[in-house]
Amino acid sequence: MLATLRFLQLLAMAVWVGGLAFFAFVLAPTAFGVLPTVHLAGSIVGACLKVFDVVELGCGAVFLVATAELFRRAANRIRGRYEMEFVLAGVMVLATAYLQYNIIPAMDRDQLQAGGDVNSVATANPARVDFDKLHVRSERVAGTVLFLGLGVLFLMSREHARPTNPPSA
Repeated sequence: MLATLRFLQLLAMAVWVGGLAFFAFVLAPTAFGVLPTVHLAGSIVGACLKVFDVVELGCGAVFLVATAELFRRAANRIRGRYEMEFVLAGVMVLATAYLQYNIIPAMDRDQLQAGGDVNSVATANPARVDFDKLHVRSERVAGTVLFLGLGVLFLMSREHARPTNPPSA
């Protein structure tokens, strides 16, 4: 059972962090570099992100449940590792929910107010100004989630990094 919980924990975080890295370093740059308009690229990336945010929330739920169960079964002396992983993943879930249910809907409203394409209106247009501000915020929040996820993976990698023979004094 412990091996299954560890597998679920690792799979959930690997999918989450890997997906974020794929979006940041492959999908978005490729879409904006290959597609004929910024609006088209943004539409594709935005639609993919809306779907992936749901995947992220699912991964977060699986990770938190598996980590809570591992914590429950762990000896008191090693529970701290699971606590830190749980807290970081909890912040990741909250940040992802903030993106999905606050920032993205506000960006969608701004885009509609701009006639469907924020790039087609003047840079001083209030909808575009707000959209641009929210876009920067969304990148920062998503980047924070990615770095927190890398931190969780680092903590997970350290769980079995103790030397088998303790150094002699």
